[in-house]
Amino acid sequence: MDAIDKRKKYNFLARLERGARGHTTEQVERCLRSAIVALDFAPGEFIDKGAVCATLGVSRFPVSEALARLAVEGLVEILPQRGSRAARIRLSEVRESMLIRQALEGMVAEAAAKRLSSMAIEALRGNLEAQQEAVSRGDRPGFHALDLEFHTILVEGLEMPRVASVIDASRANIDRVRRLLSSPRRHVITLEEHWEIFRALDTHDTAAARRAMEAHLEAVVEELERFSVEHAEVFVQP
Repeated sequence: MDAIDKRKKYNFLARLERGARGHTTEQVERCLRSAIVALDFAPGEFIDKGAVCATLGVSRFPVSEALARLAVEGLVEILPQRGSRAARIRLSEVRESMLIRQALEGMVAEAAAKRLSSMAIEALRGNLEAQQEAVSRGDRPGFHALDLEFHTILVEGLEMPRVASVIDASRANIDRVRRLLSSPRRHVITLEEHWEIFRALDTHDTAAARRAMEAHLEAVVEELERFSVEHAEVFVQP
């Protein structure tokens, strides 16, 4: 593959905002992280540094530094003498991250049923209506963004920044998993699970809110287990 073909292949990296503030390495890091989480780089796919440099118009140093940082996060594997690749997904890490999210977000849902403001409740209602529209038109990226926003509204509505940061830190590999599991069927199920959570919040049923949130996240784990058997090449066991 020649240089022109490689640049074309990596066109998705052009979403890096040239005028964005911040150090070049940080910009490249954000761009590559976004591409890996969005599965533009498939798990196990090698990342051509030269093509990244050519596409983004940067030198090799910020690309190498960004890849090293992403390796610390577990999103990149650096193989001596072979190069860097988007890391395959470690099932053990995803299971642990989902356990953290179930515990924290279950408690968040319970607290939200007690004291979430009417403004936040209406924001959730609007979000769910937008999710319904995304499902109807088959908008997978749009639905994914609204799914993340639904959970964000809950935490931010309770003004729990430290809880939000812990949840956010566990999200990268989970987001990759959710994109892998993305399908019209899964979106319909997820939407109904979200409505179940919302109904409990709207009626201030704390126990039901917690159960609904925990069941919603557990459903992702169960589907992941089935998917990992059928697509073992994407994952690292255990």
